[in-house]
Amino acid sequence: MKKFLMAALMAGVATGAWAADLPTHKAPAAPMPAYVAPVFTWTGFYIGVNGGYGIGSASSSDFGNPSGGFVGGTAGYNYQMGQLVLGVESDFDWADLTKSGINAARPYSTTVDSLFTARARAGLALDRVLLYVTGGYAGADTNLNIPAFGSQSEWRSGGVIGAGLEYAFTNNISAKAEYLYAPLTSQTYDAQKSNVDLSLIRAGLNYKF
Repeated sequence: MKKFLMAALMAGVATGAWAADLPTHKAPAAPMPAYVAPVFTWTGFYIGVNGGYGIGSASSSDFGNPSGGFVGGTAGYNYQMGQLVLGVESDFDWADLTKSGINAARPYSTTVDSLFTARARAGLALDRVLLYVTGGYAGADTNLNIPAFGSQSEWRSGGVIGAGLEYAFTNNISAKAEYLYAPLTSQTYDAQKSNVDLSLIRAGLNYKF
């Protein structure tokens, strides 16, 4: 009996050792998922800052053409469908467009103190590059000062059209450069006509949410 038990024990040990040497059949570890960067889109709300230079031009004006710099803020929204991007944008700028001279032997000073536009935009997206055209409403706060007769301020309204290019450095930050042409309504001061059309050249920096 002892010999039989000893033989069974030795057989069990040998079987365990042989099983330990068999190759395992565990499934390989699942590979780590590859990182896929999110697809860039122009869709979203944005705010920004802008600044540039404005040049007044008029076919008929008795008070010259004011010119100078401006700076302000921008807010808007874009929606992208394929490569087509549609949006709305508005901006308000503090301006210092001035012109001084002498008219009919009287000195005068014409200034544009602020600018506002509210526009639609339509563009073609080439990944992070956006080419667009824009148009809508433009307004400007103007002031005419004639020392012998005092001063008069007027808010002039008109239309605006333009085009530009915007580039997105990141998914949230973009920079743009654009040109806007804004013909404004004319005003008459002391039987003399003041007519100003503005050409605005500006750059801007936007943050998209």
